[in-house]
Amino acid sequence: MGLLEYRQHQVDCQRKQSERASKIAALPRTYLSPLSLKERTILGKSIQDLVQDVHKRVTSPVDILRAYGKVTIKAHEKTNCATEILFPEAEDWALNEVNLKGPLAGIPVSLKDSIQVKGFDSSVGYSRNTGKPAAEDGAMVKLLKDAGAVPFVKTNLPTTLLSFESTNDVWGQCKNPHNDKYSPGGSTGGEAALLAFGGSRIGIGSDVAGSVRAPAHFSGCYSLRCSTGRWPKVGMNTSMSGQEAIPSVFSPMARTLNDLTYFTRSFIQMQPWKYDYTVHPLAWRDDIEAEFQDKEKLRIGIMRTDHVVDPSPACARALSLAASALAAEGHEVFDVTPPSPYEALRLASQLLLSDGGATFMSHFRTGEWNDLGAAQMVLYMRLPRFIKYAHYLWVKHVQGDALWAGLLRDWHPKSAHEYWQLAGQREAYKQRFYAWWDETDMDVMLTPPNATPAVPHGGMRDAVSSCGYTFLFNLLDYTAGILPVTHVDPALDALPATFSLKTLNGVARGAYKHYDAAKMAGLPVAVQVVGRRLEEEKVLAVMERLEDALDEQGDRYELLEVD
Repeated sequence: MGLLEYRQHQVDCQRKQSERASKIAALPRTYLSPLSLKERTILGKSIQDLVQDVHKRVTSPVDILRAYGKVTIKAHEKTNCATEILFPEAEDWALNEVNLKGPLAGIPVSLKDSIQVKGFDSSVGYSRNTGKPAAEDGAMVKLLKDAGAVPFVKTNLPTTLLSFESTNDVWGQCKNPHNDKYSPGGSTGGEAALLAFGGSRIGIGSDVAGSVRAPAHFSGCYSLRCSTGRWPKVGMNTSMSGQEAIPSVFSPMARTLNDLTYFTRSFIQMQPWKYDYTVHPLAWRDDIEAEFQDKEKLRIGIMRTDHVVDPSPACARALSLAASALAAEGHEVFDVTPPSPYEALRLASQLLLSDGGATFMSHFRTGEWNDLGAAQMVLYMRLPRFIKYAHYLWVKHVQGDALWAGLLRDWHPKSAHEYWQLAGQREAYKQRFYAWWDETDMDVMLTPPNATPAVPHGGMRDAVSSCGYTFLFNLLDYTAGILPVTHVDPALDALPATFSLKTLNGVARGAYKHYDAAKMAGLPVAVQVVGRRLEEEKVLAVMERLEDALDEQGDRYELLEVD
């Protein structure tokens, strides 16, 4: 059975890659020719302006689609970001199906591979999910079409959806558009690579531990991790169906902040609760957006470190640039130390993998490649408990690393009783954090999005536990946005000569093992803007204030130019 299953796995992977290649080769010549002056003009416009052009019939939605389709093909050639190519079908939808009077009229939207589109697989990178096209559009795609948007491509991701890399056997390895030796992030890595390259202006991904935020940070684009209930989730495929301890949320990503805000506002104004029972009937609050666009002095807390892994020089510098720019505009900027982010990391990791990884591992076929970080987690889960306990004692008492030992201590599948105990601790932590925020009286908090910029391919084997800067806000279910600030500078961001991995705890060693400012030169570096639960309007407004402040200081992030 194992050999036969492995052979079928190989056949299915080859079939999907051949289908993708054949579909690209069979595209009309217009998708493969150089960009025209008219197409470059289209690519230079915001989605708000493009919508107006479509409404006025100045620009055809098919012309917009073909312009972005051309760049998508180039992006895919460089990064392997695309999975399902929808261009021919998208042209038909643009002419006959979508609402060209809607707030997103004619706008091409790229989708994470897990999002359900009629007639196409949602494989999530698992070969056993191929050859099973969806019978109908999911709630997300129905809403997009009703708003006038045109889904046109699906994008790469890791099988488990639990990695800051995006590699699988079905579609292959996705690469960072700035440096092909590095990951574009994960699990929504294909989206980030495509957006950063310029092959799309708007994309939709999902986030359970940082999966739209780490890719935006790694690749150099914008994203917003929405709170649960603000965005649809029905009509998606996943690696961990039924996992609700740390809920996954679908959320937007964009090439520019202007597009991210316009898209998010337009999407919520479409009343997504009428498409998906999981969405709160919470309308877009223009008054809150306006309040924080206009508020004279913002109170902004800066979390310099989570005290698990100090941010690398590049990430610390980006945070300092952001804080200084806001202070120069007259805002009140001050350092904060939240209730133990380490405790949040311990709780979140235990809860997310409370089944021991059994659910996401059940989708694998014999011989199918697993993400190296996810494989590490499962390997340790499956060790006999007496061996793990001995290792825990060694790490804590011999190596003197109580922090790493604390994360390893209970790394095993949970009984219902253990799960309930952890869930109770989670709720107590959320209440403690809520009370702390009240006492601190902040409008928003700024943090690094990750301890380091992008990891090299395979780097998650070591850095899998270094996700606390994003994972914290999944546990809390807070709104968090990513705004790129700068690029790695080999002179400014080098580690000090006295730096030594031996002095770090186990989580930090994994994160810093691959940090090399010279090799990382030019990679993007972002900051994370955090609000409380269901504060999307506020977070986007403050992100706008921050970008304007950086612009005033001459530090506005430079996007990759469309080739």
